[in-house]
Amino acid sequence: MRRKLNIKRELKPDINYQSLKLSKFTNYIMESGKKNVARKIVADCMIEIKDKAKTEAPLDVFEAALKNTTPAMEVRSRRVGGANYQVPREVRPERKLALSMKWIIDAARSKKGKPMHMKLADEIIAASKNEGEAVKKRENVHKMAEANKAFAHFAW
Repeated sequence: MRRKLNIKRELKPDINYQSLKLSKFTNYIMESGKKNVARKIVADCMIEIKDKAKTEAPLDVFEAALKNTTPAMEVRSRRVGGANYQVPREVRPERKLALSMKWIIDAARSKKGKPMHMKLADEIIAASKNEGEAVKKRENVHKMAEANKAFAHFAW
């Protein structure tokens, strides 16, 4: 029996910046359904980026950060003949964006001692300059895919 297809809901753009990506980012930050808290964090983060990066367009910095943390390849486990292989695969476009956002948020959450909007702003600015934990994570994923290139023929 086939599974029910997952219906994609239409996402409304962010209120302040009219950006769908920023709206999706807000949803990833949200915990326990507290969307207003997530919106406040994102809004404060954008103000912080504007101040720290000394730019009038914090959305450009955010877009650059997403571009720099987006993975092209990833490894997926595949069981073949009793052995597990890490098979390198290309990442689907929707998943690229999701991974990028999750890595930035996880990197910000792992830091201690500052409010979330400041940690998030620091991580986004670092990622836009090709630095920071999220970019390191992407590099590690690419290294894993490169190292396991020999098992690429298991990808079907």
